[in-house]
Amino acid sequence: MSLTDLQIKRLKAPKKGQKTYYDDALPGFGIRVSQGGTKTFVVLYGKERRRRSLGRYPDLSLSEARTLAKQAQVDITLDELNPSNQLPKVRFDTARTKFLDDSRARTRPRTVGEYERLLNKHFNFEQNIDDLTRQDIAKVVDGLKAKRSEQQHAYVAIRTMMNWCAKCGYLDVSPVPPMTFKTKPLERLLSDKELSAVWLSANEFSYPYGRIVQLLILTGQRKGETVGLRHSWIEDRRIIYPSEFVKNDRTHILPLGQQAIDLIEALPSQADLLFPSRFDNDSPFNGFSKCKKAFDQDLEVEPYTLHDLRRTFSSNMAKLGTPIHVTERILNHVSGTISGVAAVYNRHAYLEEMAVAFAAYEEHLLGLTHAD
Repeated sequence: MSLTDLQIKRLKAPKKGQKTYYDDALPGFGIRVSQGGTKTFVVLYGKERRRRSLGRYPDLSLSEARTLAKQAQVDITLDELNPSNQLPKVRFDTARTKFLDDSRARTRPRTVGEYERLLNKHFNFEQNIDDLTRQDIAKVVDGLKAKRSEQQHAYVAIRTMMNWCAKCGYLDVSPVPPMTFKTKPLERLLSDKELSAVWLSANEFSYPYGRIVQLLILTGQRKGETVGLRHSWIEDRRIIYPSEFVKNDRTHILPLGQQAIDLIEALPSQADLLFPSRFDNDSPFNGFSKCKKAFDQDLEVEPYTLHDLRRTFSSNMAKLGTPIHVTERILNHVSGTISGVAAVYNRHAYLEEMAVAFAAYEEHLLGLTHAD
């Protein structure tokens, strides 16, 4: 038969074993249907007509499978005629090291660090990269579905690495399948009572985690931007985040309220980092999981994330009447009310407006945490 999407959908599973249906339009290309109903594209190649699996339908589309089959047949025929055409055999761990080394020369350190963490933690294949299948990659990614954000970040990391390997000639085609992830809108806001409870608990909690939580509440900044903050970036009651550190690749200047100033001045100053790790003054604190579990243990607040504190900060700014463009400047959002052409021509820093907003917000927070 000449395979079509409609025909493939109608193919029934055999009662026993597997059955393969070959495509008249492309000899050697077909789809194998197993007893359980799984449908897998295959291709026959070489003089011995060996069979290779290309990927499962519908994760792999018919048109994509045909393209892969044609490429496989051409490449393998060339390899048999001229062995010098064969791809170099590169183990996965070697390719991973090469990818990370190359990334350090052209990508922001924070991004490279995240790639390194994700690839080392979740992807530890022992075979050569050209032996990896779409099923191998999908199995690892599917296993992370309980951690939605981690799953998506891991998928991006392995996809970026495998695309790089293909560009470098270690692979003909990336084995990473196209995948989509169902996400729910993040809408968790802490009530005034909950925010007060978190603040007061943080006040009693040990350094550095308790002070990190309080600074997140006071400034509304991202967790990474707070934990990586340095004393040398603070001058004249302002934080001046360098462009290479923050998410949006532009210098971010943040005027601080008095409570934030007092908190920072009371911190230990043995390192440039405000919150260094226990064992290395040049590395930021990274014990969030363990500390948050201990912090939340006796806290009478519904489950929340540290990022919910940022969302709550934004909501409170709105309640206090802070103009949205000022809040967005505080949060360092670039796709907000001032964007596009307006953002190019509007170079006003809004420092005075942000300072006024922080003063009103700290007064509001002080009222919450000192209420009878």
